[in-house]
Amino acid sequence: MDDDYDRDRDGGSAAVFLSFILGGLTGAALALLYAPRSGQETRDLLAEKYREGEARAREAKERALAKGRDALDEASGYLDKQKQNIDQRKDRFVAAVEAGRQAYKEEKQKGV
Repeated sequence: MDDDYDRDRDGGSAAVFLSFILGGLTGAALALLYAPRSGQETRDLLAEKYREGEARAREAKERALAKGRDALDEASGYLDKQKQNIDQRKDRFVAAVEAGRQAYKEEKQKGV
């Protein structure tokens, strides 16, 4: 239940952020369209801003992908370490059980 709430809250935060960005871009576009410039100047300015935004979006995507890869590598390393720990504990447990069996057999043979 709490997981659903956290997911909804995280999704809501992302939606609010995206709405904020889109509202800002829309406002900027409208301001440019109503600015006292010629049509060609406005189109050139819009094209320039579009290219800048596209470049920033590409950079943000690359940063996000790099962070994702880093997180994946870190999680993979953590899982490998935990698997080794479990294997070591299993080996110790198996050895302890075998030692117990051996001690039981020895005591049983002494008693006979």
